[in-house]
Amino acid sequence: MMASSLRLLRESVRWITAVIRACLLIAFMLFVLQYSTIPVGNQWSDVAWIVSEHQFDYVGWEIGALGAKIDSALWGVHPFMTEVDRSDIVRTYFADLERARALEAQVERVYAEAESEQSGAEQAASIIIERDTLRADVAARQTLVEAILEGQVAAVLIDLGFGSMGQLLPPISMRFTQVPNLLIVSPRDQIRFDISINLDPLPVDQQAALESEIDRDQDVSSLIVPLGGIALYPAMILETTSLAFAAETFAHEWLHHYLFAFPLGLNYDFINEARIINETTASLFGRAVAPLVLRRYYPELAPSASVNDVQTHLACPVPTCGFLNQYVRFDNSPFDPGAAMNETRITVDGLLAEGLVEEAETYMEMRRRLFVENGYAIRKLNQAYFAFYGGYQSDAQGAGGQDPIGPAVRTLLDGSPSIHAWVITMRTITTRDALLQAAEAIGRENG
Repeated sequence: MMASSLRLLRESVRWITAVIRACLLIAFMLFVLQYSTIPVGNQWSDVAWIVSEHQFDYVGWEIGALGAKIDSALWGVHPFMTEVDRSDIVRTYFADLERARALEAQVERVYAEAESEQSGAEQAASIIIERDTLRADVAARQTLVEAILEGQVAAVLIDLGFGSMGQLLPPISMRFTQVPNLLIVSPRDQIRFDISINLDPLPVDQQAALESEIDRDQDVSSLIVPLGGIALYPAMILETTSLAFAAETFAHEWLHHYLFAFPLGLNYDFINEARIINETTASLFGRAVAPLVLRRYYPELAPSASVNDVQTHLACPVPTCGFLNQYVRFDNSPFDPGAAMNETRITVDGLLAEGLVEEAETYMEMRRRLFVENGYAIRKLNQAYFAFYGGYQSDAQGAGGQDPIGPAVRTLLDGSPSIHAWVITMRTITTRDALLQAAEAIGRENG
């Protein structure tokens, strides 16, 4: 008993130290997180100047989010509710949010079909009133729903072994919002994650215009992508009508917070391989935890597959959860997007290795059209696309191509006695070589 208490005390001291260190770094983080990678070099400065008018205001967002969380901690009513009431409040919130989204789509349709803007405003007036009233009601409940979901995910994580003295460290903290876009810049002659800068959410026409300007000015490959979440504290979570996506992303972003106290998180911005390992681990972790949350609190939404099947694709409206999830098909088309993307990446890597840059770009455009013809509306397929999506290797096939990181992380997960044990192994691995050695070792042990 004494040994267990000492172990818990040491774990708590470790996390208190990590929290103090994080607090000391918070001002620096609020500056650099708008860029996602550390701002250095002339090219970074040139790109940042081009997009300067569109960079996201993290400081303002953080102040508002912290205020909401402090208010919830001091005056929140969720601790005094029954678990049944909590889950019902969450269900109602997501249903009302979905209805508000439907009203927004209805307003857009009315405007699109109207003969003039004035005519559209007149026809949509009653719908707009209903939409705005419902939106205000949903916004008033948002902080409560976040607190309930945080508690539910935390309870599952504690049961998985991530708690100390009944508390989850670090405490889970999430905030639904309209998440920024992310600009990715890669060289044209190789696939490499060189620059990333967070931008305000932009319509597709402005995204395309900025990408074209950057490509012309810097002779690079750029792409602006949507995000599902950003591991600030509280973490930014894309506003969603999917409870499954919310549970998966809460767990995903919490693991980023957890890993911040360990080498895999500390090296995220400094070792490209560490970023890929980190994101792949977080993606698989979210997929493993979300079904457990749904089964406990929302059984009607839980997937039918085994809880150990972390490849189960939950509802995910953005590509950070795996590029295929943005382009889900519901027919029986023989086209295999995962295999097709894997083949594309391998071929592009080969062409670029031979110095055939223009040929690689022509090939990627041809393959993009193939995806579009088969119902997968990929707007742009280029080096920056693979630099970003290749960092999320939770799918067996896809944008990672022949990179062994994804399979190795899954090998370690499959060979671990528990999710907790797997995370303990992963949190110290920061390079591809170390990962492959660990996967080979566990393969020998289990073989």
